[in-house]
Amino acid sequence: MNENLFAPFITPTLMGITTLPIVMLFPCLIFTSPKRWLPNRIQTLQIWMIRLITKQMMSMHNKQGRAWSLMLMSLILFIASTNLLGLLPYSFTPTTQLSMNIGMALPLWMGTVLMGFRNKPKASLAHFLPQGTPTPLIPMLVIIETISLFIQPLALAVRLTANITAGHLLIHLIGSATLALMSISLTISIITFIILFLLTILELAVAMIQAYVFTLLVSLYLHDNS
Repeated sequence: MNENLFAPFITPTLMGITTLPIVMLFPCLIFTSPKRWLPNRIQTLQIWMIRLITKQMMSMHNKQGRAWSLMLMSLILFIASTNLLGLLPYSFTPTTQLSMNIGMALPLWMGTVLMGFRNKPKASLAHFLPQGTPTPLIPMLVIIETISLFIQPLALAVRLTANITAGHLLIHLIGSATLALMSISLTISIITFIILFLLTILELAVAMIQAYVFTLLVSLYLHDNS
C-alpha cells in the first residue's frame, strides 16, 4: 500500500482555495438553538452537559473570571465537536493543525495575562519571583519564570495537536494492518479489528477529554490572573 501516512492531515482545498473555514463551521450545525417550548432529548443532554461543565469550571472564579464563562463554554464545545467530527471516515480534523491550535491558545493566554497585569500588577509580577528566593538565584529564577510564562500557549497548542494526531495515526495504521492481514490470516485480522474498535472508543473519549483539558488550562490561567 503506497499510501501517504500523513495524507489525512493535509488541509483540504477546492480549486486551490482552502476549505478549512467551511469545515470549522460544521460544529455549529450540531448545537442548534431550540425552536420548541420543550427541548428534545439531544438538546436536553446538551443543556445538562453545558450546565455541569460550567458549574465545575467556573466555581473557583470571581466575578471578573465568570465573565469569561460564555467564551470558555463556546471553546470547549467547538473543540469537542471538531475532534468528534474528525473521527468520521473521509473527514478532516482542524485541531490536528498546530497553526490553528496556536491561533486559539495565544489570544486566550494573552487576554488572561493582560487582564492580570491590569487588575493586579503586583501579584502578577510576584509570580516571576517566589517569596524567600536567595539573592544569587534571583536573575536565574526570573528568566526561568519568564520562559515558563511564554511557553504556556505553545504547550496548550502542542498538547492538543499531539494527542489528536497520535490517535488518528494509530487508527490509520491499525486499520491498514487489518486490511492487509485479511488475505494472510483471518483470525489475526479479527483480533486486529477488535483492537481497532477499542481504540476508536478510546479516541472518542480522548476527543472530549482533550477539549476539557484545553479549556480547563485556559480557565486556570484565568484564575491566576483574575
